[in-house]
Amino acid sequence: MKVTLPFLAFPFGTHAAPLLTLTRCLSSSAPNLRFSFLNSAKSNAKVFSKIKPDDYRNIKPCNVDNGIPEDHVFSGHPLEAVELFLRAMPRNFENGLKEVVANTGTKITCLFTGFVLLVCGRYGGRNGRSMGGALDCLAVFCFCPYVHRCHSNEHNTCEGLTRRSHTWEFRRTILTNATQNGTHDARKATALAMNAFEEIDPTVTKDLKSKLKMVLNVGPFDLASPPKSYSDDSGCIRWLDRHEPASVAYLSFGTILTPPPNELIALAQALEAQKVPFLWSFRDTSKLHLLEAFLQRTSTQGKVVPWTPQLQVLENSSVGVFITHAGWNSVSESIAGGVPMICRPFFADQMLNSRLVVDIWQIGASVEGGTFTKSGTMRALEIVFSSEKGKKMKENIGVLKAKAKMAVGENGSSTKNFKTLLKVVSGCEEIP
Repeated sequence: MKVTLPFLAFPFGTHAAPLLTLTRCLSSSAPNLRFSFLNSAKSNAKVFSKIKPDDYRNIKPCNVDNGIPEDHVFSGHPLEAVELFLRAMPRNFENGLKEVVANTGTKITCLFTGFVLLVCGRYGGRNGRSMGGALDCLAVFCFCPYVHRCHSNEHNTCEGLTRRSHTWEFRRTILTNATQNGTHDARKATALAMNAFEEIDPTVTKDLKSKLKMVLNVGPFDLASPPKSYSDDSGCIRWLDRHEPASVAYLSFGTILTPPPNELIALAQALEAQKVPFLWSFRDTSKLHLLEAFLQRTSTQGKVVPWTPQLQVLENSSVGVFITHAGWNSVSESIAGGVPMICRPFFADQMLNSRLVVDIWQIGASVEGGTFTKSGTMRALEIVFSSEKGKKMKENIGVLKAKAKMAVGENGSSTKNFKTLLKVVSGCEEIP
């Protein structure tokens, strides 16, 4: 019996798109294999609409339930849909996998997942092969019980991270789910493929390799497999092309959250006061009215659109800073574009990513107090645009950009790791 190789996607933010990019890379390199992409119907419709059917001939989109009960009334909490999905995730993915087997007449010998919560051996047994996509903070997932115990006491420290640190919200929304579901032990996975490159943090990579069976950094995906085309209906690139090099602030906070009203107003006031040209990807139209007067006053200074081709925006020479929530995809794309960041993280991996950006790699700044205020945001803009520290950030991220390009080059580390991953994937067909 032939096998099918299922990819389990996390349908929030931009997590599903990079996993589909990896799936497409593998499927094009192994055209005789069958791939299934399990995701929510809404997310599948979105990510597959951006590619042509010929680009996924051996990939079958499979819809799984989003975990939202019938007649559910949302409370207004921005993470409610995420938490409902995570709570129902094991059952819904298990049902989805059973449906794949029934519809395709194939068997499943391994799982691929865009997050580490479902990596562990629910399928496959002795011959199972599992992979997960993550980032450098995968180390937190790998030792989930240890982190959970550390955070159970407000004053205990865990590798320097206290309950009062940024990782507390990370644990509350994600790690609790992992512990409850018993799916946190990433060490059982045959391999983990990550959207990163080894040179970005050799210490973490070395540590992970010492504890896990096989760690394969195969990114950044946006450099390894850049899109062949992109949509720019709002004319963002044309607008950017009219500006001086490294003069524009680009703002985007992902698809799940928008800063609260007081922070939006403070951010707008800082941009106006600093007279910084800005391009703002503003997706929550329900809050756009808060900026109506600001937008009228700054109509020649900035541009606000519902969506941008972010990778191409960050590669444009006019962009001098990326004001971001520090989601991993955004951080990765900012490195690929060589653009320093101002980080305002909200939840999950964003907290740790921000610490890496600001304190470890020194390629960005944080906002004072962790939230946008007019004075704090103005200070962050001054640091990036006008200070010696800002110049050093630009140099540092230029070095990382060069290393990233080298990693996805012909003899680069990510290219070699992808070839290894392809061998592992191809070997799934041979499992008895």
